[in-house]
Amino acid sequence: MTDILVINGPNLNMFGMSEPQIYGAETLADYEAKIEALCAELGVSCQFFQSNHEGELVTSIQNAALPDSPGTAKAIVINAAAYTHTSVALRDALSLFSGPKIEVHVSNVMKREAFRHESYISAVCDGIIIGLGVNSYLMAVRAVTDQLKQI
Repeated sequence: MTDILVINGPNLNMFGMSEPQIYGAETLADYEAKIEALCAELGVSCQFFQSNHEGELVTSIQNAALPDSPGTAKAIVINAAAYTHTSVALRDALSLFSGPKIEVHVSNVMKREAFRHESYISAVCDGIIIGLGVNSYLMAVRAVTDQLKQI
């Protein structure tokens, strides 16, 4: 069983190439290396999953919720990207997961287009961290690690 599953949605595999003025020059692999280093420091395991396909993201969350699945996780850190603002399916899958869940965004979505101000998944997550680049993920990892210690 993995302690923390870090899920990234559509286009996040293009970090470093897509809108560098918003997302910076670091790649998803750079982000994952920093997250993995922090997890090692905190003594927790992590796995990463990225997909551009909504159904694959839903399946990843469902597998994390199943106790006998090879994808079982204790906590989720999720950047659903554009699906944050459109996906009832992701919201429903996240509501099935009983462990800690933190929604993250690299950019400050409140300073962007109005449609990005609404999140379908926030109501089923334990917290939201936005606008801090890779630090959004790192803060989320620290938060769910603290939450896991309380369980």
